[in-house]
Amino acid sequence: MKLALFDCDGTLVDSAGLIHEVMARTFVHFGYDRPPIGLTKSIIGLTLDIAIARMLGKPHVDDEAVAMTAHYKAIYADVRDEPGMDVPLFDGIKLLVNTLATQDEILIGAVTGKSRRGLVHVLETHGFAPHFIVSRTADDCPSKPHPAMVSECCDETGMNPTDTIVIGDAVYDMQMAKAAGATAVGVSWGYASVSDLVAAGADSIAYHPDDILKHFPRG
Repeated sequence: MKLALFDCDGTLVDSAGLIHEVMARTFVHFGYDRPPIGLTKSIIGLTLDIAIARMLGKPHVDDEAVAMTAHYKAIYADVRDEPGMDVPLFDGIKLLVNTLATQDEILIGAVTGKSRRGLVHVLETHGFAPHFIVSRTADDCPSKPHPAMVSECCDETGMNPTDTIVIGDAVYDMQMAKAAGATAVGVSWGYASVSDLVAAGADSIAYHPDDILKHFPRG
């Protein structure tokens, strides 16, 4: 039995454009210039308040970061519903998830810096909700790379971390997996470089979703 824990943004879905647009509007609302998209991509995966504080160059979350987080959350759904703000699955992800879901010896879950509402929207939009039996979000646990998301998913499913594979595109995903005692699989199609994923502790790199299947038993 294996537990597959997927990150969401940058791993399952290509959401950088949407996240950046909401972030940019939030920054402008608070009197800042629009940040470069590279800066936004660098914080995807972190809990939102920590991400905003880091983008502002602040050592910790202060009142302004809290206020900006609230504004981001308030406008997110409206921006998401605008034309051109679709959040598509990466190529091959639908087949990967559907293939894993057919295997009785594989459990599927999500560990994400998104809110619970955001994760549910992604899973329901793409028909994945029935397949993901466990999840932890920014509403439930400390921000990555803290291991709580992985540890709590293992506890809920009765799985050992040694039988758990964390799949993600961010250095925070790799660090979280290793801190929890799980296997860390980095994906090349997300927002961090392969070299950064390897430096963060990735046990292997997937260059296509099919590469992930080798980590799981075939029933």
